[in-house]
Amino acid sequence: QVHLVESGGGSVQAGGSLRLSCVASGLNTSSLQSKTYWGWFRQAPGKEREGVAAIDSDGTTAYADSVKGRFTISQDDTSNTLYLHMNSLKPEDTAMYYCAAENAYYVGGPPLDDYEYNYWGRGTQVTVSS
Repeated sequence: QVHLVESGGGSVQAGGSLRLSCVASGLNTSSLQSKTYWGWFRQAPGKEREGVAAIDSDGTTAYADSVKGRFTISQDDTSNTLYLHMNSLKPEDTAMYYCAAENAYYVGGPPLDDYEYNYWGRGTQVTVSS
């Protein structure tokens, strides 16, 4: 059974930084027929969940336009940990942030669509005040 546990959320002022972490257990990352995809998603009150950043086991990354240049996704294979480094935070970044993972093979790089991921964490809250 796959478990994803996020941490690192909190309250910061605009312009500040946070680093989110997501530790995975039970995820098969050694398959030769598929890649492992990791993603960070967020959902603000009253809004739909949106993809923020994603990375695959080859290291290819994808970012939402709203976070390009401010957020960096990375993954540590040795500890099965996913990170999201968030800089220059804005009030509009306020949301619950979720980690997601999937073993599959997608053409075109890591997806930012939530329906492409089957494994999800419970989320960590990020609040940015102006």
